[in-house]
Amino acid sequence: MKQIVFNADVGEGVGNDHQIMPYISWCNIACGAHAGDEGEIVKTIQLALQHDVKIGAHPSYPDRKNFGRKSMQMDFEDLVRSITQQIQLVKNYVEELGGELHHVKPHGALYNDAFVKKEVSKAILQSIKNVDKSLRIVTLKDSVLSYLCKDGFRVYFEAFADRNYNDDMTLVFRAEKDAILENKLDVFEHVKRMVVDGKIKTKTGKEQTVFFDTICVHGDNQNAVEIIRYLHSNFVALGYDLK
Repeated sequence: MKQIVFNADVGEGVGNDHQIMPYISWCNIACGAHAGDEGEIVKTIQLALQHDVKIGAHPSYPDRKNFGRKSMQMDFEDLVRSITQQIQLVKNYVEELGGELHHVKPHGALYNDAFVKKEVSKAILQSIKNVDKSLRIVTLKDSVLSYLCKDGFRVYFEAFADRNYNDDMTLVFRAEKDAILENKLDVFEHVKRMVVDGKIKTKTGKEQTVFFDTICVHGDNQNAVEIIRYLHSNFVALGYDLK
């Protein structure tokens, strides 16, 4: 049977995690730097374990004011220290609750910076080494981080269900018009094109080839629950395994 692995960013205090978990395979839990706290982390891990969802850490720049979506200039060692602490915090709670940490997916500006910045990517990889080098890494194909992962790291490529793409396959900046897809029908057509044709239609209308192992729906999308339910029911009807 054909398979789709949906993931979602959770533990960010949005309040919809319990509605999203039944429809995803992987989750990425905020580590307290951009959102969430230790209580939220524990609650979200418990939800993931209840629904047999693989658990990832979702570290970011330490910037709650901007929800981790603004790039920061940090000393290399300070960035490594921050990311290491974030991943370790989630890993400790996962193991205390009887689970296993599966992957690491950077958040927001840290994710975007790892697409193009070698030092940021190196800091992420060093942080993972500090915690557990066997952890998988989720990033975009052809990111600097993905190239550096070839040195002994297992990497999964990601595509986004609810975001528009530029022609160079970077994500349209959130501040721009139509950066975020919020209509479930639009999202379904966007994802169906990825899954069936291996293509993405960019903001300018070009069709570009896309490679991915997992597809993200953002938990803070205002229609996240409606979107993920719609995707789930429609792809199940098309004969896909979503777990």
